[in-house]
Amino acid sequence: MIEDALASLREIFSKPFRAVLFKSLGLSLATLAALWLILERLMERALIWAAVGGPGWVKTLIEITAGLGLFVGMIFLIAPVSMLVAGFFLDELADHVEADIYPPGVRGTPAPVMMSLALALKFSLVALAVNLVAFCLWLLPGVNAVAFLVANAYLFGREYFQMAALRFRPLGEVQALRRRHGLTLFLAGLLVALFVAVPVVNLLTPLFGIALMARLHKRLAPPVKTLN
Repeated sequence: MIEDALASLREIFSKPFRAVLFKSLGLSLATLAALWLILERLMERALIWAAVGGPGWVKTLIEITAGLGLFVGMIFLIAPVSMLVAGFFLDELADHVEADIYPPGVRGTPAPVMMSLALALKFSLVALAVNLVAFCLWLLPGVNAVAFLVANAYLFGREYFQMAALRFRPLGEVQALRRRHGLTLFLAGLLVALFVAVPVVNLLTPLFGIALMARLHKRLAPPVKTLN
């Protein structure tokens, strides 16, 4: 697994991955900027309401939240937003990885467009929920880091493996593989979760995640499909 992780790290900076990286980063940053403006506007409206007729303690709470919570909250939004955006490119990335690790003629098939979009949206919503829980636990020393890593390790091990494996086999087989190799996928997901824990670097999470899980899928269940 460590060998696969190192190979995946190197692949992030390959030419095909760089092209996707720039597209993904551009869309992610634009989305985050839009979210920042929306949240900032909501904060302003809340402050106006508190100043006009709301209790004093509410105004103080909103001011603290506006000053610190908005910034910290955006840090936690980076991961789910980047996953949602990168979801449009994961098949392209997986195809590049497969070209390197499989013999000629062996390649996965992209999942149907609607299924890919549904999976990407589901993945992002679950990631958002996990990170919101981690955000709520942020003020509990010792608990926050463990909860964050454990939850994300399970999430990433499950979802990125599913995305990679669905290119070669139906959903039922993929789910059976996930159950059979649960511990291995959790440990692989833990490596991916470490990316999410580092600000800015977490924008690379989807690239590393799909590269790692494509390799792990090859180790756990050698595919049999051939490129048409």
